[in-house]
Amino acid sequence: MISVDAELAWGFHDLKSIPRKRIENARSGWHHLLQVFSRFKIPATWAIVDHLFLNYCDGAHSGHPSLPDWFRRDPGGTLSEDQTWYGPDLIEAVRTSDVDHEIGSHTFSHVEFGRGDVTEEIAAAELQRSVELAAAEGLELDSLVFPRNNVGHLDLLPEYGFTCYRGVEPKRWFDGRFRRPGKLLAYNFGRSPPPLVTPDVDQRGLVDIPASLYLFSLEGVAGAASRVMFGDPVVRQARMGVDEAARSDGVFHLWLHPNNILDRADVERLDAVFGYVRQRADETDLRIETMGTVARRYLS
Repeated sequence: MISVDAELAWGFHDLKSIPRKRIENARSGWHHLLQVFSRFKIPATWAIVDHLFLNYCDGAHSGHPSLPDWFRRDPGGTLSEDQTWYGPDLIEAVRTSDVDHEIGSHTFSHVEFGRGDVTEEIAAAELQRSVELAAAEGLELDSLVFPRNNVGHLDLLPEYGFTCYRGVEPKRWFDGRFRRPGKLLAYNFGRSPPPLVTPDVDQRGLVDIPASLYLFSLEGVAGAASRVMFGDPVVRQARMGVDEAARSDGVFHLWLHPNNILDRADVERLDAVFGYVRQRADETDLRIETMGTVARRYLS
């Protein structure tokens, strides 16, 4: 299973430091990811910030409950004026792909539902607006990916028609005081794969599908050095997880952002990982499914 956090500028608008390169590359990364999925015939769940459905907004969002100054960076305007805040063309590219992708939600404006200052009123408004915008395009939203994986206000999800969400990645042996060196050891030399997860139907009737591995989870100087000396450690981890899923029960749940794709090494990583997913699916009983498909099976 692959889930894609599709955000453009909305993924960063509340941060003090804005990663300009990632925002500038988000659209090209989106198209490249669609091409990779098409080439390897891989369906994914595209969790889209639903403001991207719009062609225009005034930037003020009066009447939409929000945190103080939440929309201060939203410039308003139209798609033709600023393509980093709008994406109906990108959503259409997902819908018309020759692969049967799922369109899910990443909330209306990338609100972290698990924050203490995000009220039920704010969360409900985010879900309501998302559902309305999708419905206007003939879409029903089943799957929710919480911004920054900060889970909260789960009781609201069934009210707005959601059946599943991406849960938090299980802890691994190196998560703790010495996480950084332990992670380097595990990724480069370890024999244990990332966790397979088991979807769980909670007391609300929602299917929790935790993440297994973030495809850009070892970056910076340490990641670059590892690539040079030992080959891409994230590819190594991903292939181990795919192999484990091919021979065991459980779900191997990969996730990433289109804005992660910044250079040739990132492109090569995607080819290596998703090419291997396709290879193992062709060789074994491994299935490639979306979050919504898995949820329907667990709820049937």
